[in-house]
Amino acid sequence: MHTLVIGLGSMGYGAAISCLRAGITTSGVDLNPAAREAFAKDGGAAFPSVSEVTGVDCVLVFVINADQAEQVLFESGLFPNLTSDAVIINCVTLAPSRAESIAKRIGDAGFAYLDAPVSGGAAKARDGRMSIMASGDPNHFKRVQPVLDAISEKVFRLGDTPGAGSQMKLINQLLAGVHIAAAAEALTLAAGLKMDLHEVIDVISHCAGSSWMFENRGPHIADGDYTPLSNVNIFVKDLGIVTEEAGRTGIVTPLSDTALSLYREAAESGLGGEDDSAVAKLLARRSGIVLPGESA
Repeated sequence: MHTLVIGLGSMGYGAAISCLRAGITTSGVDLNPAAREAFAKDGGAAFPSVSEVTGVDCVLVFVINADQAEQVLFESGLFPNLTSDAVIINCVTLAPSRAESIAKRIGDAGFAYLDAPVSGGAAKARDGRMSIMASGDPNHFKRVQPVLDAISEKVFRLGDTPGAGSQMKLINQLLAGVHIAAAAEALTLAAGLKMDLHEVIDVISHCAGSSWMFENRGPHIADGDYTPLSNVNIFVKDLGIVTEEAGRTGIVTPLSDTALSLYREAAESGLGGEDDSAVAKLLARRSGIVLPGESA
């Protein structure tokens, strides 16, 4: 099976490496020359354009947003280079309505589609241990089972209809975004109280107030290291999707609304490209607090 990974960012790169490790012939496409060079060094075939990759049986899409996904799927010359029974697995976080629309267009073009957003972070992606929230025709799952086995620890089968996977990712991103904002607020308060942030993380990680995001992102704040694995701009996008979808159905999301406003303000202040935990910097500046790694 020849698998093409479109987008060699932190999650896509991990998926591509995991496929290689499983013995799957894997090509990668990315506009970033550094990403292509790294993938080639790791044994993959790297290209700047999907039009250069032929005989593809499975496509994994790991671009940033729905607009980019539609561009690479429908405007880049992909379809002529797919085999007749190719399956396209869209791992992008997007509104469920967009997932349904893309699925229809893929089906109309004669190809199979799985709505399959992912979670787990860059480290789990590299280890082939992502979680996949997926929906689509059971026959499509069967055709790409080796790829799913290579990149994931758990595939949640959420029904036969594209869009259900994206609905579940919506809920995940609501919680993830709010939990990161809450972790940033808690550690900013701790810093203002002159507490040892590493000690706070150690204690709370063993108590009821913890969350996976607190344990994962808290050390970034305590170490003053905001090297982006998932950046602020991603949660501007993802919580924007959450609040827009909630608004369409008349559901109130006050915590999501508040967290989104913080991410937007952080992005507007120049923190958009930093790790999503950098929302703590915004809160610290508002409070007159100096966090680790920051100057007064």
